[in-house]
Amino acid sequence: MMGAREDERAFSEEWAKKNNIDLTITDEILNEDTYHLLEGFDGISLQQTMGIPTSMYARLKKDGFKQIAQRSAGVDMYDLEAASENNIFVTNVPAYSPNSVAEFAVSSALNCLRHTQEIQKRVKNHNFSWNKEIISKEVRSLTIGILGTGRIGRVTAEIFKGFGAKIIGFDVFKSPEAENILDYVDNFDQFLTQSDLISIHMPLTKENHHLFNDDTFAKMKPGSILINAARGGILDTEALIKALDSGQLSACALDTYENEMPYVTKDWSDKEIEDKILLELINRVDVLYTPHIAFYTETSVENLVFGALDACLSVLTTGTAPTIVNP
Repeated sequence: MMGAREDERAFSEEWAKKNNIDLTITDEILNEDTYHLLEGFDGISLQQTMGIPTSMYARLKKDGFKQIAQRSAGVDMYDLEAASENNIFVTNVPAYSPNSVAEFAVSSALNCLRHTQEIQKRVKNHNFSWNKEIISKEVRSLTIGILGTGRIGRVTAEIFKGFGAKIIGFDVFKSPEAENILDYVDNFDQFLTQSDLISIHMPLTKENHHLFNDDTFAKMKPGSILINAARGGILDTEALIKALDSGQLSACALDTYENEMPYVTKDWSDKEIEDKILLELINRVDVLYTPHIAFYTETSVENLVFGALDACLSVLTTGTAPTIVNP
């Protein structure tokens, strides 16, 4: 088990004892420098935001490995075609806790709506005045757009609906369960123009990379808010900043950033961040940036550990697993 955090250890040891498995846990991520650590093992569970070199899939096959059990829902960091070509199954944990991400998305939206960062900045400067820059709208007065109506999107919609908001949704694959919570809009452009606040809950694919770009932001309702607790690559970040600068967007909450890989999960407090865009996101009062942490609850961590290790064991003992993501 590689890339392990301290908060995963107790759950991992519990799983190993329950299943009578010899499990070795390390915080090292898998790369060319650490590949030698795999010697003598049968299965691998990883948790890393960066993938592995394409050439490593063939190396894994040569050394007898049959799977990679990723401890997350997203697997966009892996070259699934290269994995399939080398008979390496990649598994994920698709439903570890929809509530964790949904609750975080809604709380981020509330912070944006109530101008929490601007107010806190003023308070620190002993500015206790009121004016139109910090007046806010009530959730019940808004039309909330849910982009991606799978498990997380549906829970997010339910929470927003509890505030009394009108909920609309857009998804290529409509969900019968979601239709009890929201009204689908068939046209994406109409979805953009009708939403006061959009919350993104879709995986990153080749087709939706930079789905939100200059053209998309121009079609959104002026002064609207965007929440992204999905994948950073869905947004063109430079276009996002331009939309904020122009006032087309009034605020944005980003739990993911398209170039986060060198930074997220690491402590950079004693290092210099060279990514100027990331620094701008951090320093803007109209952006609430968090380091890919929406999932981070005790329930989620337990389910991610158990789900990944169960999939790893399943592939090794039966040749398959229900959470394989590549053919």
